[in-house]
Amino acid sequence: MRDLAYRPEEFSSFVGRISEVGELRELMHVMRAVTLCGVGGIGKTRLALRLLAAVAADFPDGAWFVELGELNQPEHVPARVAAAVGVHEEPGRPLLDTLSDWLRHRRAILVLDNCEHLVSACAALCQQLLARSPGLQVIATSREPMRVAAEAIWQVPPLTLPSDDTGSLAEIRDCDAIRLFAARASAAAPGFALGPANIGAAAAICRALDGLPLAIELAAAWVRVLSVDQIAARLDHRLSLLTSADRSVPARQQTLRATFDWSFDLLSGQEQILLRRLSAFAGWSLEMVEEICADDTLPSADIMDLLTTLADKSLVEVEPEALGQSRYRLLETVREYAAGCLAIAGETVTMERRRRAYTLRETERLAAIGMAILPAPWSARVDVFRRFDLETANLNEVLSACLADGDAETGLRICTAMRPVLIVRGAFAEGADWIEKFLAGSERVPDAVRGPALASLAQFLMAAGSPQAEELALAGLELCWASGEEFWVAAALNLLTEIALHSGHLDDAAARADEALRVAQSAGDRWNEGYALGTLAAVAAARGNLREAEQRGAEALAITRAIEQLWGSARALLGLGDLARLRGEFGTARDYYLEALSYLREIDARPEIARSLAGLGRIAIEQWDLTSARLHLTESLRLSYASGSRIGLARGLEVLARLAVMEGKPAVGVQLAGAVTALRDQAHLPPMPGARTQHFLDAAAPLGEHAVARLWAEGVALTPDDAVRLALGEEGNGSCLLPHAGFVPAGPPGPVLSHGTVLSHGTVLSHGTTPSAGTALSQGTAPSRDPAVHAAGGPPPPSSGPASALTVREQEVVALLAAGLSNRDIARQLFISPATAARHVANILGKLGFTSRSQVAAWAAARPAQLAPNSALTDSPS
Repeated sequence: MRDLAYRPEEFSSFVGRISEVGELRELMHVMRAVTLCGVGGIGKTRLALRLLAAVAADFPDGAWFVELGELNQPEHVPARVAAAVGVHEEPGRPLLDTLSDWLRHRRAILVLDNCEHLVSACAALCQQLLARSPGLQVIATSREPMRVAAEAIWQVPPLTLPSDDTGSLAEIRDCDAIRLFAARASAAAPGFALGPANIGAAAAICRALDGLPLAIELAAAWVRVLSVDQIAARLDHRLSLLTSADRSVPARQQTLRATFDWSFDLLSGQEQILLRRLSAFAGWSLEMVEEICADDTLPSADIMDLLTTLADKSLVEVEPEALGQSRYRLLETVREYAAGCLAIAGETVTMERRRRAYTLRETERLAAIGMAILPAPWSARVDVFRRFDLETANLNEVLSACLADGDAETGLRICTAMRPVLIVRGAFAEGADWIEKFLAGSERVPDAVRGPALASLAQFLMAAGSPQAEELALAGLELCWASGEEFWVAAALNLLTEIALHSGHLDDAAARADEALRVAQSAGDRWNEGYALGTLAAVAAARGNLREAEQRGAEALAITRAIEQLWGSARALLGLGDLARLRGEFGTARDYYLEALSYLREIDARPEIARSLAGLGRIAIEQWDLTSARLHLTESLRLSYASGSRIGLARGLEVLARLAVMEGKPAVGVQLAGAVTALRDQAHLPPMPGARTQHFLDAAAPLGEHAVARLWAEGVALTPDDAVRLALGEEGNGSCLLPHAGFVPAGPPGPVLSHGTVLSHGTVLSHGTTPSAGTALSQGTAPSRDPAVHAAGGPPPPSSGPASALTVREQEVVALLAAGLSNRDIARQLFISPATAARHVANILGKLGFTSRSQVAAWAAARPAQLAPNSALTDSPS
């Protein structure tokens, strides 16, 4: 006859864990003992009860649940189990032997709950019962394993959480943590329901509580007197908030603090010391803990074993391996408890000071490796970027502590060391924000620290198009000169070169780049030497000297490869790829872009990845592969937008405007061109050349002058968010598109419009202006009437003078004409005969409708050069 299982009554519904119960049932088919391990409050007991209910029918001779949490004497464990199954002691015989004989021929299951404080006694009992009773299976719950034969250790995971708030209401509601919160909240406050107004706050609560069932239940109970938003706001002090009024549960579970007190009291003295010190970290490796936590009371040699023990006891979470090392963390609720213990021990200030000193040493060492100041292979430099990613949370905490303590010097030094990673990731706003905060209290910081920090801030602001960038870079340069920081002198000069390039001041750019090159070569600074050569390549390209540009770019590439800094190599490859593309050497350009992309993806260099993809997209456009162009340019624009780079965003939107015209959507092209005009004005960038603006207006001319005027105005008024959505073809872009915007009417179009004047060569519509009616094109010509030309994005008529009317070689000749070169000099630069050069010049004059070389030079001067700015080592794609 089957014995009835002893089970405590469940006073509340069981929520979730469906997949976990299924996995455990499968495990029980092959393992006779399963121990459910996990931190206090993670739901081990409830899961064991649910598993017992699911499998009880498979055990005809009995299923018993034995609660050991309130038992404090290890020697009484056999008696508690025997009482649960109904076995009585025999005189003169050990009770464990009697229990073993009674179970010997039974097909039964035994659940031992809360074994952690009696783990040795429980292990001995299970070892004997399993050895003598082949039909017995055991489930145990414990914060550490029993370590017996045939035992499977199964870590109980937190409840499933929503990854973020962007999913649908149904998707968020379906997560186990949210379902538990809703169930317990509605039990505490009948009528409570989760909806769009409060589910975001509920999700935040569940994430803050690490998906711990007990913590979620205790938080949900507060809906009796607090809104969900109020509960979320009070979780900074979660341990005092998470208290239960239900006295039917064990005392150790009436508050979360009591649950952790229970675990903490079971630790040895050294385990307690290490656990409380671990609260100083958001995550860590063994080496970090050995360096920061060790002292006379906690020898470094003991830390590995103690860390392993804390992990076995479910107080430390083992994270996936990274960079060849195991990583660890504390659940946030455990960390808060341990931090309280650290404060009681009077060690909070000491541990913060140690972590800060370690962080400063490590970030500066890693920056020196990453920027090739120290010799290292490329793989080590890649690891530097990955290491910074791993330590993001720690870095943010250390910087916040520096800010709170007024430690501007340490904060600025760490920020400066983080600069390369923030640039690579496109985190310009984040880097600028930290440095600006520290500079506000940096009066007593040495020049050797302030100078590099100002240069770093200038670089972040330049990417965002801030007019302050040049002023800050000059201030930083002055301080770096004064303090003898040669690396940063060269870096600041390279930055000023980029700023001059963006502004179109080519003479200033050349002077700065030459000076940076001299300083870097004098100091033996190979990184800044390669960077300076890259900026000199950009200057040469902007002046139309393509041969020199290619030579300088190749020199930059050679240096960065020699020092194994392949991020720099990738940037040089991008510059060379742009040169090859503009010559029409698409196969060579594609090879350059793809090689660069392989290096950039290794370090997740988002702005440069965007630039590589943009280059591939431009090649696809030139080859009329519009599907590939759309694919590459879409990813490129998303990356530029995410990084906050106004330069990259403006260029990405312009090339997608061109693609829209080629796809037969000239109305979208006009809107995007208007958005680019506004964005360039806001970012203090040179305006889009008049010929390129005219291209979009010409393509949309068949829609009628009033439609074109309205489309332009709508584009200028677009926010960057809406412009991106429009460029990507996403719904809800906020703009008022014309119906059938891609339709080109068959009737003759009205005149293309300008802002109250003839739209002559090189004229652009500035931010805030709208094309108006009644204005003629330059040269007195009307746009082409061929709808196919407009829909396909083909060149406007020759007399309008756009660069797209010229071949790649003719564009090179135009750049050299603008530089004042004779036919013979042009021939020498391009390795062609003087007769061929003369023929190119004649063709250019005919296509542009000019009668003299000086007219061509004036027209070219009114346009930003096709290649500028295009530094081989800057975030400045053409």
